[in-house]
Amino acid sequence: MRAGRARPLRAADMKKDVRILLVGEPRVGKTSLIMSLVSEEFPEEVPPRAEEITIPADVTPERVPTHIVDYSEAEQSDEQLHQEISQANVICIVYAVNNKHSIDKVTSRWIPLINERTDKDSRLPLILVGNKSDLVEYSSMETILPIMNQYTEIETCVECSAKNLKNISELFYYAQKAVLHPTGPLYCPEEKEMKPACIKALTRIFKISDQDNDGTLNDAELNFFQRICFNTPLAPQALEDVKNVVRKHISDGVADSGLTLKGFLFLHTLFIQRGRHETTWTVLRRFGYDDDLDLTPEYLFPLLKIPPDCTTELNHHAYLFLQSTFDKHDLDRDCALSPDELKDLFKVFPYIPWGPDVNNTVCTNERGWITYQGFLSQWTLTTYLDVQRCLEYLGYLGYSILTEQESQASAITVTRDKKIDLQKKQTQRNVFRCNVIGMKNCGKSGVLQALLGRNLMRQKKIRDDHKSYYAINTVYVYGQEKYLLLHDISESEFLTEAEIICDVVCLVYDVSNPKSFEYCARIFKQHFMDSRIPCLIIAAKSDLHEVKQDYSISPADFCRKHKMPPPQAFTCNTADAPSKDIFVKLTTMAMYPHARLRCMCTCNRCTFCICQNFLNSDLLQSVKNKIFTAVLNRLRGRVAEWGAMLLADDEGSVTHQVHAVSSVEDSIFMESSRGPLFLEARHVTQADLKSSTFWLRASFGATVFAVLGFAMYRALLKQR
Repeated sequence: MRAGRARPLRAADMKKDVRILLVGEPRVGKTSLIMSLVSEEFPEEVPPRAEEITIPADVTPERVPTHIVDYSEAEQSDEQLHQEISQANVICIVYAVNNKHSIDKVTSRWIPLINERTDKDSRLPLILVGNKSDLVEYSSMETILPIMNQYTEIETCVECSAKNLKNISELFYYAQKAVLHPTGPLYCPEEKEMKPACIKALTRIFKISDQDNDGTLNDAELNFFQRICFNTPLAPQALEDVKNVVRKHISDGVADSGLTLKGFLFLHTLFIQRGRHETTWTVLRRFGYDDDLDLTPEYLFPLLKIPPDCTTELNHHAYLFLQSTFDKHDLDRDCALSPDELKDLFKVFPYIPWGPDVNNTVCTNERGWITYQGFLSQWTLTTYLDVQRCLEYLGYLGYSILTEQESQASAITVTRDKKIDLQKKQTQRNVFRCNVIGMKNCGKSGVLQALLGRNLMRQKKIRDDHKSYYAINTVYVYGQEKYLLLHDISESEFLTEAEIICDVVCLVYDVSNPKSFEYCARIFKQHFMDSRIPCLIIAAKSDLHEVKQDYSISPADFCRKHKMPPPQAFTCNTADAPSKDIFVKLTTMAMYPHARLRCMCTCNRCTFCICQNFLNSDLLQSVKNKIFTAVLNRLRGRVAEWGAMLLADDEGSVTHQVHAVSSVEDSIFMESSRGPLFLEARHVTQADLKSSTFWLRASFGATVFAVLGFAMYRALLKQR
C-alpha cells in the first residue's frame, strides 16, 4: 500500500450535526434573533415561534450542519420543552438586558430546569444571551459574571441586538463552538487548572511526540507536531516566541532548547484560559480522543476485513515502526528492554498489556529481559492470534500519527487463502502455526522452550504461574527468515475445530513412557490421517532409556505405514541450547505442504522419494554389501600377516608389538565405523581398489542417471 498523508481529524468528524435550542422568558427576543440571522435584517412582524432552521455545513465556520430550534411558552407544553432539552446539544438562555426579571429567571427557573433533565456528569453547555442591547447604554456583564462563576456549565455570555444585528453571527458561532469544543472536559474554572483527564491525554500525546524519548520536544519534533495537527509548520522565530512565553511564566518549561512536559501542559492551559479551546481540541481529536477524552473505537479499531482461511501479519512498515519504538525506549542500548524500560514504553497505554508469561513466550536475555527479537516476535504473535488487539496497541503507540497513515490497518497484511497457496505451490506468508500435541508430561513444554533456545536447566527455573502455552521465534528455511509459532494443545480425548486448524502438527511422545505414543497415534487417526496438514512425530526425552511402546506397531513402523517422516529424536537436556533441527523441519513442512514431505520413501510421487527408493533398493544394498565384504576380507588377511610377523620377533619386543596390534585393531574398528570408502583408501591393495571403485562408480552413476531421468520426465510432462 502506498503511504499517504494523514488527514487531521476535524470537529466535523466527531459530530454529525449541532442542535441549538433557544429558551427564555416571553418577549425577550428569541424568535427575533433567529429571523435576524436568517434574513440578515430585523423582521417587522415577529411570529410567536420560529420554525426549526437548518444551516448547511458549507456555510458554517466548523463545516457542521446546524439546527436552530425556538421555544414558545405560549405554543408548547412542558412535555415538549423537556423533549427539546433532551435532544439539544447546546442551549442558549436568552434574557433582555433591560429586563431585570428575565435576568433573575436565568438562575431561578431555566438553569435548574435544564440541569434536572440532564445527567450531572454530562451537563449540556449553556450560552447566556443578553438581547436588546440597543435599548440601553450599559452592560449587564456585572450582573452575569457571578452567575457564570457559579455554574461551570455556562460556556460564555454574549450581548447582542436582533434589531441592529449586533453579534448575531457570533452568538451562533459560540453556541456551535460550545458543542464542538466544550470547556467542561478540559478545564476547571474554580481551581483554574486543567482537569486530570485532560492532563492524562495531553501527557500521552507529549510522550508520543517525543520521538527520541529525551523528555523534551525539540524544534524538529515541535514542527512535526504542528504539521500533523494543523497542517502548517512553525517558522523558527515563531518557535522561539512560543518557548519565550513558556520561559516567562514557568522556570522548568524549557530545557536544552526543548519544550518539557510542564511547558507543553502550560501552553494548553493558556489556550483554554484565553478562550482558544479549539486549539487543544484539535490536538486531542487528531490523536483520537472524543468529547469525554476517551480514545474513540474508530481510532483504536479501524475496519479491517479478514476473509476465511486467511491470516494476519505485520508488514515491513509496521516492523520499521516497532524497531524505532524499541530503540526509543532501549536507553542503555543493550538490545533488551528492562522492566523499567518496558514500563516506560507502556505509559501511553491505559493498562499494562503484557503479563509475566510473555517472558516465556519469546526470547529473553540471561536476565530475563525481552530482547529485540523477542519484542518483534511478541507483536507478531499478537497480530496472528488477535489482530484487533494489535490494532488497539498500535493505536496507543500512535502508529497512524507518527507514520502519517489513515489508520493502524495500514500496518497489517492479510494473507491470501491457504487453498490458493496449495494450488500455486508457493506461499507469501511469513508466520506458520504448529500445534504441539501429546500426553501430559510427555515433553511438550520442553519443545516450546527449546524453540527459544532454553535447555532443561533454564526451563526448571520457570514458575508454574508464569508458564505459557505459546512460543514464537524466527527460523531460517533456505535462507529465508520465517516465524514459527508453537501452540501447546492440552491433552483431551477429542480436539476442537480451533485446535485442529494449523499449518503443521507436532505429535510428541515420551520415549521412556510406554503409554505415551498410543495417544499420538489415536489423535493422528482421529483428526489428521485424512487431512492435508503435514505431521511430524517427535520422540522426546531421547536422553533417557527408550522403552517399547504399548501399541500394536512401533513408532517407526507407524510413520512408515502412514507415509510420514521417521520419528525425530529430541532432548532439551543439553549443556548448551537444544538443537533447532526439528523446528527447521516443521517450518519447511508448513511452507511446502504440497511437496508431500510426509510420504518419504514410499509415495513414488516426488524426486526425493524416488531417490530414497533407489538408495534403499535391493540392487544398491547388494552392491554395498559386496564392497564391504571384499574390503573386510582383505583387512583380515593383513591382520593375520602382521600377527605372524610378531611371532618372529624377539621376546623383548613382544609387549611393544602387542600394543601395536591393539592400536591397529582399534584403527580398523574406527575406520570400519566410518564406512568402507575410508578403509578402501588406506588398506586395500590395488586389485581390491579397482574392484571396489568399479562398484562404487556403478552405483553412483546409476543414482545420477535415475535422478536426471526423472527430472527430464517431469519437465516433459509439464510441457505437455
